Amino acid sequence: MAFLSTLVSFFPRAVMQGVPILYGATGEILTEKSGNLNLGIPGIMYMGGISGVIGAFLYENAVGAGNALHPFWALFIPLICTIIGSLIAGLIYCFLTVSLRANQNVTGLALTTFGVGFGNFFGASLIKLVDSDVPSVALSRTSAFFSKKLPIAETTGVFGKLFLSYGFLAYFAIIVAIVAAYFLSRTRGGLHLRAVGENPATADAAGINVNRSKYLATCIGSVIAGLGGLYYVMDYANGVWSNEGFGDRGWLAIALVIFAIWRPNLGIFASVIFGGLYIVHLFTPGLSLKAQELFKMLPYVVTIIVLVFVSARKKKENQPPASLGLSYFREDR
Repeated sequence: MAFLSTLVSFFPRAVMQGVPILYGATGEILTEKSGNLNLGIPGIMYMGGISGVIGAFLYENAVGAGNALHPFWALFIPLICTIIGSLIAGLIYCFLTVSLRANQNVTGLALTTFGVGFGNFFGASLIKLVDSDVPSVALSRTSAFFSKKLPIAETTGVFGKLFLSYGFLAYFAIIVAIVAAYFLSRTRGGLHLRAVGENPATADAAGINVNRSKYLATCIGSVIAGLGGLYYVMDYANGVWSNEGFGDRGWLAIALVIFAIWRPNLGIFASVIFGGLYIVHLFTPGLSLKAQELFKMLPYVVTIIVLVFVSARKKKENQPPASLGLSYFREDR
């Protein structure tokens, strides 16, 4: 019974911890399959999160404190704001790396710095507007719609607590990962995208529009990653935005790409593992503060081990795209 009680407490928290990482990893896998290495995912998740917060904040204030929110608009406005914010971030990255052929590593890191600063600036502005005693913005009314569980979660016992007690964005993350895996492995468009990531010159010669493929994959990937930021704020954090609250989840998403060997379907299970490793120190009694920080390193340690193992085996299907991180010059074809 003690084990079952611990499992019921641990597993849902691991899933909720892993969902934003899964969003970020799925978006980055799509991006990397096109040959773009977007290290701006942490910043994009910030931009997606704060954009949704701004939309929800404006809607709640427009409705007023004494009036009920309309379920459709309470969900639609933060979602569309998140999509727009993260899409803009993706377009910035593509314009710099695809159109202007800037260095992808530098651009991604700059985008992360910009995204975090963007989130902190507007987050601090909202905090000043609400004149809160604590440095945070609480959007609990909007959050209630995002974190609403399935109706049968409470009536299906342990199974319901383990698998049915999450908001709709958690299940949507799984659907997106499955659709992305199917697209990459089973469709003509996915084959073209993988061809662009492996050898853009050959893909170009075959009539595939390389720049369009990179733009579409990166922008769609950015939107998916941005939804991870929205999930973290509206579901995991119960609608509370606090600056620097995301921690290193964006970097964990990039690490998860390697752990899942560039397969979105494997990312579903890997995200739960990452989420569990990230919080396992909370379920290990007697740990000092230093030991807890060491436990938080576990996802990265496991990723390094997987990377070494995958590199040693040298299986083609488990390797990153051959042109990953390289700008494509059509004149050099």
